[in-house]
Amino acid sequence: MTRNRLKLIAWRNLVLVALFGGQIGMLCAKAQDAKTLYPSMAPVDQYLMADRDAEVALARSAAPPAISSEAKILVLGRSGYETAAEGKNGFVCVVERGWMSPEDAPDFWNPKIRGPICFNPPAARSILPITYKRTEMVLAGRTRAEIIAGNKTAFEKGELPVLEPGAMSYMMSKGAYLTDQGDHNLAHLMFYVPEMPGKVWGADVPNSPVILGNQFIPAEPVSVFIVPVGRWSDGTAAPVM
Repeated sequence: MTRNRLKLIAWRNLVLVALFGGQIGMLCAKAQDAKTLYPSMAPVDQYLMADRDAEVALARSAAPPAISSEAKILVLGRSGYETAAEGKNGFVCVVERGWMSPEDAPDFWNPKIRGPICFNPPAARSILPITYKRTEMVLAGRTRAEIIAGNKTAFEKGELPVLEPGAMSYMMSKGAYLTDQGDHNLAHLMFYVPEMPGKVWGADVPNSPVILGNQFIPAEPVSVFIVPVGRWSDGTAAPVM
């Protein structure tokens, strides 16, 4: 199993926590170390980017310029995500933080996490609201358990939209920081579908490029299929599995 595949499986998604080690014991030890480093939320200032223009540029770098140049851009403020630039093509680009990773991810509260992501129009309408909801609860001082439970309740009550067909996103930024481990990054696409087993897509089998991620489960009934790509958003070569 290659390093990039280990990273994706360990993080279970995206976006967002990669772990690498030569043995299972090493992986567990690193995960435990990360949990010790980030047991709870850091001061809000540590999650914010002081340079608004830098955050805009980082968000745009999630997808090729032909897409992101006309996308709506969001930046994180003290009260939540704010619009920094209006878009024309229905895509929305944003830099997500560690709390968008799985419930048990060791980097959930890591203030260094920066996950530039560009949602296509169906995902902007039906996945991005999950980001808004989690971020709202984070800034209100909720615990990790309260955040996950809050999103689950919001889905059950119909306060979050139903997943739209065709929802996907780009995570191809050279500047992403997805983990403290390894090279911190991986260029990939994510496809959102109703919760289903990985075998439906042939995920996680020998020589398959597809990884099943559980970024949202159990809080939200959405499976994420991840496909690493061989280039960054600027067209230069990126490591692949």
